[in-house]
Amino acid sequence: MEPNANGANHASVTPVDHGQIVDLALSADRAVIWALDPATGELSWDAGMDELLGIAGAPEAEVRARLEQLVRPMLVAVESAEAWQDLELEHEYPTPSGTTMWLRFRARRGNDKLLGIASNVTDRHEERRELADLADRYRLLVELSPDMIAVHQDGKLTYANPAAARLTGDGSRESLIGRPITDFVHRRSVPEMLDRLRQLTEPGATSEPAEAKFLRPDGSTFPMEVKSVRTTWEGRPAYQVIMRDVSAQRAAESALRYQAALVEHVSDAIIATDTAGRVTSWNPAAEAIYGLPAARARGRQVGELVGARFDPALAIKGGGVVQTTHRAADGTALSMRVSVAEMDSGYVLVCADETARRRAERQYATVVASLDEGVLVVGSNGLLISANPAAERILGVPESTMIGSSPHEWPIYDESGQRLSTSEYPSSQVRRTGIAQQGRVMQVLRRDGRTVWLSVSCRALTPEDSGTSAYVLSFTDITERRAIGEQLEHDATHDPLTGLANRSLALDRLTGLLHADDRAAIAVLFIDLDKFKVINDSLGHSVGDRVLKLAGDRLRRSVRPGDVVGRLGGDEFVVIAPDVRGEPEARSLTERLRDSLTEPIGVDGRQLHVDASIGIVLVGPTDRRAAHDLLRDADVAMYQAKQLGRSRYEFFNVQLRERMQRRLRLEQDLRDAVRRGSLWAAYQPVVDLTTNRMVAVEGLLRWTHPVHGQVPPTEFIPLAEESDLINHLGAYMLRETTRELAQRRSRGADVELKINLSTRQLDDPGLVASVEKALSITGLPPAALCLEITESALMRDAVLAGETLGALRALGVRLAIDDFGTGYSSLAQLHRLTLDTLKIDRSFVTRLGEPDSADAETIVKSVIAMAHAVHLTVVAEGVENLAQLELLRELGCDQAQGYYLGKPQPAAKLWP
Repeated sequence: MEPNANGANHASVTPVDHGQIVDLALSADRAVIWALDPATGELSWDAGMDELLGIAGAPEAEVRARLEQLVRPMLVAVESAEAWQDLELEHEYPTPSGTTMWLRFRARRGNDKLLGIASNVTDRHEERRELADLADRYRLLVELSPDMIAVHQDGKLTYANPAAARLTGDGSRESLIGRPITDFVHRRSVPEMLDRLRQLTEPGATSEPAEAKFLRPDGSTFPMEVKSVRTTWEGRPAYQVIMRDVSAQRAAESALRYQAALVEHVSDAIIATDTAGRVTSWNPAAEAIYGLPAARARGRQVGELVGARFDPALAIKGGGVVQTTHRAADGTALSMRVSVAEMDSGYVLVCADETARRRAERQYATVVASLDEGVLVVGSNGLLISANPAAERILGVPESTMIGSSPHEWPIYDESGQRLSTSEYPSSQVRRTGIAQQGRVMQVLRRDGRTVWLSVSCRALTPEDSGTSAYVLSFTDITERRAIGEQLEHDATHDPLTGLANRSLALDRLTGLLHADDRAAIAVLFIDLDKFKVINDSLGHSVGDRVLKLAGDRLRRSVRPGDVVGRLGGDEFVVIAPDVRGEPEARSLTERLRDSLTEPIGVDGRQLHVDASIGIVLVGPTDRRAAHDLLRDADVAMYQAKQLGRSRYEFFNVQLRERMQRRLRLEQDLRDAVRRGSLWAAYQPVVDLTTNRMVAVEGLLRWTHPVHGQVPPTEFIPLAEESDLINHLGAYMLRETTRELAQRRSRGADVELKINLSTRQLDDPGLVASVEKALSITGLPPAALCLEITESALMRDAVLAGETLGALRALGVRLAIDDFGTGYSSLAQLHRLTLDTLKIDRSFVTRLGEPDSADAETIVKSVIAMAHAVHLTVVAEGVENLAQLELLRELGCDQAQGYYLGKPQPAAKLWP
C-alpha cells in the first residue's frame, strides 16, 4: 500500500485481482481503495482517504476509527454474501467542519478479504434532491393551479388536476380518467382542437392560446382559453392541456360594452370634464339635448357649452345635485337637473332634461283647475296648501279662506249619520297606516248649513314616507246619486225582466223566515221550465223573454199572499211558501203552479206550451239547514224530476240527501286527492296483433279513497266533469304518466303512452301548453304520446277541436279518436282532423264471435277498411276472449286491448 497522507504506511493488503479493482472503480467518482480482513479486522486504505472523510492530515488512528465505523455494516452482510458478490452502502456523513456529505462504499469479497472503493456522491444526492424538489414544486403548481390542467393520450384523459375535476360537476377526478377529451368540448370546437393538436409534432411544442366552447355536466356551454403542449406520458406521446375559464372575463367585457352602450344610448346627457372643467367626453344624448356635436364640445369649458356658469366642485359641496336652467346651442332654455360626481381625473355630470316635465306640471295644474272633482292638498303639517275651483264650489268656501286651515275643522259624518272623530278622517288614517283611502262615502256639513254626500279618496304624495308626506284629498259630489239610491237598491234586488225577487233577495227572505220565532213548516219549490231552450233558440230571445215574463206573472198570481216568488236566472224560478201544513198542502200548491204554467201561451199568433220540473223541500221547525242549503236541496230534487222524465215534481228525501252528501264529500275529497296521493295511474297493455308484442299502454286514472276504497271511474270522472275538476285531474294524469313512461323507456321499454282527453280538456285553452310542459320536464318524446279524444267530443265543435288538435300535432304528439262508432264521424272529418289512430268502441267488439254477430263483424270490418283508407292505425278495445282476438286478426285490425290481453295495473306490476 501507499503511505497515507501523514506519511504512515498502512497494513499491507493481500494482493487482489486488478480487474476487480478496475471493475469497482468504474462505478465511482473520486474513489479511494480500501480493504478489510473480516477474520482479523485488519483495515487498510489508499492515499486520499483522509481527504475523502473531510479530515485531511488527520492521524491514522482517527482515519481508521471513522472508516471502521462507516464500513462496519458490511461486516454483517459479508457473512451471507456469495463470493464475488458486490456489496453497496451509502452514508450521510457529517464532517468535523460541520458540513454534511454523502459517501458511497462498494465492496466485493475475494480470497476471504473484503476489497472496496469509497467515493463522495454528495453531488449526485444534491442533484437527486433538487430534481425531487423541482418535481414536487411542479406537482404542487399543477395540483394547486386555479387553471384546469389535464393530460390526454390517444384522445383519452390520463390525468386531471383538482381544478379540472370541476368538469365532472361532482369534483371527482377518477370519473374523468379514461374518458374521451371530446366529451367535454362542444362539437363545434372539436375540429379546431384537433387541428391545433396535429400541428404539435415535436415534444415541447406549444400551441397558441385559443378559445373553445366546453360543456358543463348539465349540457350548458362556457368559454375556455386553451393552450396545448406536446409531452410524454409513461414513455408515450401525449398532450398536456392548460384550460382557463374565461366566463367571468367575457361577462366583464360584456358589462363594459353594456356600460358603454348605456352611455351611448341613455336619454340623459353624460358629460365628463377634467379638473379644470374642460369637456373630455360628450355622449350622443348631450349632442341631442344641447344641439352641439361631440367634436366641437371636447376641450371647451362646460359652462360655456351649457350656457350657464357651472362649477362642478361647488356643486359637489352643495350635495351633488343642482336644479338649473341651461341653454341649447340655438338659445333654447332647458330646465335641467344636474348630478355631479368626482373622478380621479375630473368630474362626471349627468344632466337630465326636465323641460318636458316642468311643462307637464304646469299643464297638470291647469287640468286640476278644470276638474269637476274637488282636489285639496294637505301639507305635512296637516294644513291645507291648495284647493282647486271644484273644491270651492262643492264645499262653498273660497280657496283663500281654506288655505292654512285644517280639514279637522270640517264636521264629517258616516253613511249612518254618525259624526266621525278626527282620527277617523281619511287624511288621519292614511298618515297612521300608510294605506290609501279609496271611495269612502261620507257626509260633509257645508258652512251654509247644507249637507253634501261625497265619495272621498286620499293618498300620500310620497307613499314610501307617509308619516311626513303631504296628502291629496279628492272628492266627488254624489248627492244627486244618493237621491236615486233607493231605486238602484230595488233594481239590485229584483229581476229586471220579470220584476220578481232575484236570487239574493230570495235567499234573504228565506233566511228571515228560517230565523223567525215559532215558525211553522216552509216549502221551497225550485222550478225549471222544460224545453225552454227550444223556444229561445227557435223563436229568438225576445219571444223567450216574453214567455219568461208571462211565466213569472202566472207564478205570482198562483201563490198565496205572503209567499215569495223569485227568478234565479235563465228559466229557473223559486217559490218560498211559509206556514205549509205538511206534504198535502205542498202538493196542492205545486200542482196549482204547474197548472198555471201549462196553460197555452199566445205569442205572435203562436200557441206555445210550457211545462216545468219542480223540486220541493219541506223545512220543519227544527230543521237547521241554511237558506242556500235548502235551495240547493230543492235543486237536487228538481234534477231528480228531470231525470225521471220531466214535467213532474219530486220531494227531496233522505236518499237524495245521502246521494248528495256522498257526491259533495267525494267532490271535496277529489279536490284533495292529488295532494294526498290517493290518485294513481293504472296501465293497460295495447298489443300488436301481428307480432303479439306490447307496443303501447293506456294510462287510466284510479282513485283509492281513504274511506270508501276504490271509487269507480264511472262515478268520479263524471263528478270531475261536472265540478270543473277534470282539467286539474287531466294535468296531473299527464304529468304522472309521461314521467313514468319516460323512465320505463330509458330502461328499455319500447312502448307508446295513450291518454284520454275529456271534452272539457279539449276546450281548455291551456291544454297545448300543459302537454308541451309535461313533455319538456319528463323528456318523453312527443311521438311516444298518443292523446285519445272521444268521437262525440270531436263532433261537438269540429272547428275548435280541429284548431286544438292541429296545435297538438305541431308538438309532434300522436292523436287518436276513441269510442269510434258511437257518434256521427265521417271519413271526410277523420281525414280533415289528421288523426293517427282509430279505436273501435267495445260495444262492437264484445258482440264478435256471438251467434248473431254478423252485423257487428260487418261494422268492424267496414270501420277497419275506412280507417286504413286514410292511413289510420286501428285499435280494438274490450277484447275479452281468444275468439274475439282471432276474429280481429282475420279482419285486419292492427292492435287490441282488453282484459284478455291484460287488465289495467300499476306500473310496478306491469314492468316488474
